[in-house]
Order: sequence, then structure tokens, then C-alpha cells
Amino acid sequence: MAGIQVRRSIEPGAIDAQIAARAVRRIKDYLMRHPGREPIPVAGELGDEDDALILPREAVSLLAYILAQAAEGRGVSVIPSHAELTTQQAADMLNVSRPYLIGLLESGTIPYRMVGKHRRITAEDLMEYKRRDDLKRRTAADDLAALGQELGL
Repeated sequence: MAGIQVRRSIEPGAIDAQIAARAVRRIKDYLMRHPGREPIPVAGELGDEDDALILPREAVSLLAYILAQAAEGRGVSVIPSHAELTTQQAADMLNVSRPYLIGLLESGTIPYRMVGKHRRITAEDLMEYKRRDDLKRRTAADDLAALGQELGL
């Protein structure tokens, strides 16, 4: 399957914010009115259900998230969880330097594999590290806040 893209991006401002905000409202309204797990038929604005596109509920939720980001003027990237990233791509996603990322890899903090002489990290492993690191940071911030309250700061 040559030509598979690892990352699809939408640059900030590439989607009209007003249209995106309207779409998010309509999607959220639909999801609230139909809370089940069934696939969602998508008909045109005129409601022609004979020609409706059927989408998995999870895909519609992801689309709502993408549109919400676009409505706020933010860019969005979608990366398959099985995609393998270069060290530079992974460092960019974590907003750290490549040497810092390589240190995390070599210490065993983030799993990777070698392809020839190049390291590859799955997007899934990178996001798992990010979740753990974010949780650790939130816990440390909460501990500091609690300590500050105890000390009357």
C-alpha cells in the first residue's frame, strides 16, 4: 500500500470557523438526542434519507472534535495509532528536542524499534508516554497546590 500518509493535517484557518461551529452544534445536538451506539445516517441538509451516508458513531465524535478545534482557529492532525514516527516527528509531537527524545528512548521510557540504523516509535506508544507524563505533571501540580494550602501560601 504505497502512498499511505502517516499524518493528515488541517492548517489553522483552513476551515471556515463559522461553518465548523455550526456543524459542531448540529453534531452534538444529534448525539445528545440519539445517545445509543448505533451507526449514524448522514443525510443532506434537505434530509434525503434514501441517499444517507452511514458513519460509525466514533467517527462522528472524532469529526465533532476536529470541527470544534477548527471553529477555534486551531489546526488538527490525525495520525493512525499504528503509524511509525521518526525521532524528529515524535520530538515535534512532544514539543521536545530530538536529543531529549532519544534519551527517553534509550532509557526505555518510550518503546521503539530499529529500522536499519533509524529508530521508529509508534504513535500509540508515544501517546501512551504523553498520557503518563501529563498525569505525572498534574499530580505534581496538585501536590504543590496542596502543600501551598497547608503552608498558607
